[in-house]
Amino acid sequence: MVIDFHTHIVPPRVKQNREDYAHADRSFAAIFSDPEAKLATADDLIAVMDRDGVDIAVTLNYGWSKQSLCVEINDYICESVARFPKRLVGFCTVAPPAGDAALREVERCIKGGVRGVGEIRPDILPAKTRMKLLMPLLEFVTAKGLILLTHASEPVGHNYPGKGTATPDVIIEMVGAFPDIKLVCAHWGGGLPFYALMPEIKKALKNVWFDTAASPFLYTPQVYQKVTQLVGEDKVLFGSDYPLIPPRRYFKEMDAAALPGKMKHSILAGNASRLLGIRGEN
Repeated sequence: MVIDFHTHIVPPRVKQNREDYAHADRSFAAIFSDPEAKLATADDLIAVMDRDGVDIAVTLNYGWSKQSLCVEINDYICESVARFPKRLVGFCTVAPPAGDAALREVERCIKGGVRGVGEIRPDILPAKTRMKLLMPLLEFVTAKGLILLTHASEPVGHNYPGKGTATPDVIIEMVGAFPDIKLVCAHWGGGLPFYALMPEIKKALKNVWFDTAASPFLYTPQVYQKVTQLVGEDKVLFGSDYPLIPPRRYFKEMDAAALPGKMKHSILAGNASRLLGIRGEN
C-alpha cells in the first residue's frame, strides 16, 4: 500500500477560471496567478494515483485568505471523497479570522466525512494576533481528535511562490500551546526536525509528524536518512504536493537515498495508516 499524505484538488471551475479567483483571494494569487502553476481536479488526482501506484491520497484544501473560498473548495473535497471513498481522505480548511463561522464550517465538514483540517497557513495571519486568531481552531481540533496539517517554510534558502514565513519558531509556538494536538508539518516542517538535537524541541515534537511535500525542490535525497535519524522513521509521511510534483518522482528519490525496506514502508504507508486508522497497511 502507498498513501500520499499531501495532495490538493480544486473544482473544474476554479481550474478553468484561475484569473477570477486570483483577483478574489490574495493567497490564491500568490501561488496560482502564474498560468504555469498547476491545478488539479479529483479526476486528475485519481488518474495520477492509478498511473504511479498510489492507493490512497489525503486531499487537502489550500490556506485561502477568504472563508468563502475555503467553503467552496471544502464542498468539492467532500463531494470527491463521496465519489472515491476508498481512494481519497479529505481534509478541510478555514480562515481563522472567521471566528465561530470557521468552527461551524469544520463541524459541517466532519459530517461530510473529512478526517482533518489543512492545509492551514498561520503565516498569512498578522504576527501580533496570530495565536489569538488560531487558538479557537487549535482548541477545537485538539478536542475533536482531528489531525491538523500546517504549511511550513524554511527561514533560509531560495524563495518560491507560496513559501511564506511559517518557519519553525511559528510551528513550535503552536505546539507549545497545544502539546496534545496531532500536527503534520508540510515540507519537512521548514527544517524543524533539525532542531530536534535540542532536548526541549525533541520533547515538544512528541505528537508532530513531517511530510515530504516538495522535497525534490528543497533538499537532496539525504534528507530522508537525516530526518529519520533525528525524529524517528515513524514521524515521516510521504506527501507529493501533487499537482506540484507527481508521486513517482519521490519514489526515484527514495531509491536514490537507498532507504532500508522497513523505513521505506513506514514512510510510504505504515505511518500514515496508523495516524489515519487505516487497516491493511501491509
